[in-house]
Amino acid sequence: MAAVEVHQFAQCITCHAWSADRSMIALCPNNNEVHIYRLSQDKWEKVHVLQKHDQIVCGIDWSARSNRIVTASHDRNSYVWNQEGSEWVPTLVILRLNRAALCVQWSPKENKFAVGSGAKTVCICYYEQDNNWWVSKLIRKRHDSSVTSVAWHPNNILLATTSTDGKCRVFSTFIKGVDTRDSKAGSVSDSKFGEQIVQLDLSFSWAFGVKWSPSGNTLAYVGHNSMIYFVDDVGPSPLAQNVAFRDLPLRDVLFVSEKMVIGVGFDCNPMVFAADERGIWSFIRFLGERKSTLSGSRYSSQFSEAFGKFYGQSKSGASNDGIEPSRSRGGIHENCISCIMSLTESGSSRKTRFSTSGLDGKVVVWDLENQEDLSGYL
Repeated sequence: MAAVEVHQFAQCITCHAWSADRSMIALCPNNNEVHIYRLSQDKWEKVHVLQKHDQIVCGIDWSARSNRIVTASHDRNSYVWNQEGSEWVPTLVILRLNRAALCVQWSPKENKFAVGSGAKTVCICYYEQDNNWWVSKLIRKRHDSSVTSVAWHPNNILLATTSTDGKCRVFSTFIKGVDTRDSKAGSVSDSKFGEQIVQLDLSFSWAFGVKWSPSGNTLAYVGHNSMIYFVDDVGPSPLAQNVAFRDLPLRDVLFVSEKMVIGVGFDCNPMVFAADERGIWSFIRFLGERKSTLSGSRYSSQFSEAFGKFYGQSKSGASNDGIEPSRSRGGIHENCISCIMSLTESGSSRKTRFSTSGLDGKVVVWDLENQEDLSGYL
């Protein structure tokens, strides 16, 4: 099995993030605190508790080079934590929000971070040395509902967002004095702050979990209608694909290579999606299961599955509608997986190790290195 480590840190985990050397993990146990654990003699010990927020912390990101932690909370605040000696000291972030902050992520160069919110805005935050605080510029009047996820393009300028209005959007976040004009970035570095590059109207339901591929050529995000969307050539004429699956919706995604994506969500089991040599994306298998050798007649109807569950029956029969086979929910995780993080260095194009956390309070580390049927996509 691809799972190599399972750790029970709490009854419920909202989100988590790793230090650069992977020896420490920061997580929120579904309250207003952030707990930091350190690996010591094969045991995880709680070494710090970050207490500044008043409500649930819903976003954590740990910068690799600068060793700073940024947190976002439903209390409409965000803090940047710097380690000074043995203590973590918070720095104020001026968000100017009147609704909850929902997600946060450092930019690749770690000179900015983005905060999505329930106020239909995205805050792009940068440091002001004179005042010793982080200030924000807001992308307003672009979203029609809450911003559920943000993802930085490798060029440090473009930012992708998803929203409960069902749309995925890409914006320019160029800030004069913070970013530099780069000839390699082409027209992107010439665009103004907040300029919308593209709006994708592929989903008719809430949209979550957006990510860029390592090269920045492909964008993936998920909808609450049990679909995942892949977009190439993001710009005026994007090329889009969607993959529908029978199981419960996803909440987050991660590119492990240019041709493979891991999706996690309400099904409690990571799902593997991959692109063939023609660039056509499809669902491969669940990561917590062995690859099935059945075909054709293996499929079972969605109605009969629900009917069987109602009477507590286990189904092993087959019918002929073209939907993915029924199976028992979950595996290692026993509740919704809400967060997936890479455990490979950010500069690498192959991310064979990653971790997931969920509402069951577990953090699971997965390794794809020995998965022979998936090696062709890595």
